Amino acid sequence: MLVLTRKVGEQILIGDDIVITVLDSRGEGVRIGIDAPRGVKIQREEVLRAVTEANLAAAAADAEAADALKALLQSGAVVSTDATPGRRGVEVDPAEPRPADA
Repeated sequence: MLVLTRKVGEQILIGDDIVITVLDSRGEGVRIGIDAPRGVKIQREEVLRAVTEANLAAAAADAEAADALKALLQSGAVVSTDATPGRRGVEVDPAEPRPADA
């Protein structure tokens, strides 16, 4: 890792087309500006981490919902499908235990 000390207004060049400029320094924070081609992704690490964690949680929830539906279908609790045009659904026999009750 390259460690540099820069003052407000000074720049760091990365390659031929990325320029990082120190805009302001306040307390323990530094404001920087990044000039890069549109095709270069620039993301804050903490935002990327939060999105990744949310995606993993959503994928786990989807897997749990799929497992619950699979268990419901395998239990034989599905009696018939809803034939209303434009709607999809199932009717469940109330006498059959739900997977969560089993």
